[in-house]
Amino acid sequence: MSNRTEILAEYRQANSQLATLKKKESVGVQSGSGTVKIEPRYGEEMTYLTNKCAQLDMILEAMAASED
Repeated sequence: MSNRTEILAEYRQANSQLATLKKKESVGVQSGSGTVKIEPRYGEEMTYLTNKCAQLDMILEAMAASED
């Protein structure tokens, strides 16, 4: 992960995977007047990807700051 382009590609991939999991998680949830209980199916993987995106974002920000 030494190259900015590689880090950016990894960030985009992780972000895309996270978006896909969020979409899968929300399938079947319908709005209505009653209470909806959501049982996470992808919770651990979503947490991992969220943390990974945050770390990669910090690296990219640091790289951008060092270029200034």
